[in-house]
Amino acid sequence: MSPNRFGKPYLWLALPVALLAAWFLLRWWQGPTVPAYRLESRPLVQNVVATGRVISTSRAQVGSEITAVVVERRVKEGDAVAPGDLLIVLRADDLAAKVREAEAALRELTDARRPQAQAALRQAEAQLLQATRESERRRSLVASRLIANELKEQAEQAEVNARAAAEQARLLASSLAPGQSEERVLRERLAAARASLEKTKIRASVAGTVLTRNVEPGDLVQPGRVLLEIARAGDTELLVPVDEKNLALLALGQKARVIADAYPDRPFVAVVTFIAPSVDPQRGTVEVRLKVDPVPDFLKQDMTVSATVETGRRDAALVLPNDAVLARSGDRGKVLVVRDGKVASVDVTLGLRGTAQSEVLEGVAPGDRVLEGVAPAVGSRVRVREQSLPEVSGSADSSKELPVRFD
Repeated sequence: MSPNRFGKPYLWLALPVALLAAWFLLRWWQGPTVPAYRLESRPLVQNVVATGRVISTSRAQVGSEITAVVVERRVKEGDAVAPGDLLIVLRADDLAAKVREAEAALRELTDARRPQAQAALRQAEAQLLQATRESERRRSLVASRLIANELKEQAEQAEVNARAAAEQARLLASSLAPGQSEERVLRERLAAARASLEKTKIRASVAGTVLTRNVEPGDLVQPGRVLLEIARAGDTELLVPVDEKNLALLALGQKARVIADAYPDRPFVAVVTFIAPSVDPQRGTVEVRLKVDPVPDFLKQDMTVSATVETGRRDAALVLPNDAVLARSGDRGKVLVVRDGKVASVDVTLGLRGTAQSEVLEGVAPGDRVLEGVAPAVGSRVRVREQSLPEVSGSADSSKELPVRFD
């Protein structure tokens, strides 16, 4: 058998095997295929997210100034009240009697004592006039030696007595006259009695909403006991404890998107108005207050809310996934990039940080391919399977964006 008859088939079989082996050798030399993100510029929002509750700027505690029994309670939790609204009625029998007594004393003054004093004054003045004329007549008779001097002295003494009686009547009538001391005393007594009676009607001193009630009809109340608590109308705030690590990102005037747990589809806007000067050592949090204006009609006292405070924004920033940053310390970190087919470690300077992505200021450039997660060792050859950065709805917060506008 001729050798050429079997040599050519073996040659044609060896050639594909050699090519396949060369291909596998090339792939082995190029390294494994790894996913990588191609860096690009995009909008980025830096948020601080925290959970808190709704609070009013202040609360008014309603109590009683006197000890009495509750007859009627006019309000309950959730009722809106205005200044002057009647909240609680107390028993007032004895105080009402004192008012009637003071009113009767004032009527007695105007209807009886004052007219009697004026009549007594007129009578005393008439008697004084008569005594004066009699004294002058007797002095003339004594001068003419028609009567004894003793009779003149008696007339003069009667005049003195009449003058004293007239002065006394004048003083009494003056004290009982309108607007004078006696009437003022009685009117003050009546005003005090009416004021004490008014204390049996406990009224709202501020506008707001009733939060709690601690009294029912039949209860005995005393000064110092809180009967009702009213949240003052006006500014409504959110009390949000924020992790202290985010303190440097917060500033007064920053806007927040807020969602009440009970109404997740009705977001509203709030503004940072207060940042506590100290840190809670037990929880490691900072108390932050946000003002809500206008206040949504569904918002209730002590309602739980989630606030996303916008602490920074870039219309165009070079971003990379947070998981791609290694050995992060403050605004510094390392990333693994693929350059000339090999894995390289690069130091980067970071800027804004979202919950999913961070801004990179130095170290990499648009178009660089960054590895995320577990990657081959630095210097290893790899092949790249590019993938786009995940979309986060224009924000670094990966939570669902809701339709709310920051004006």
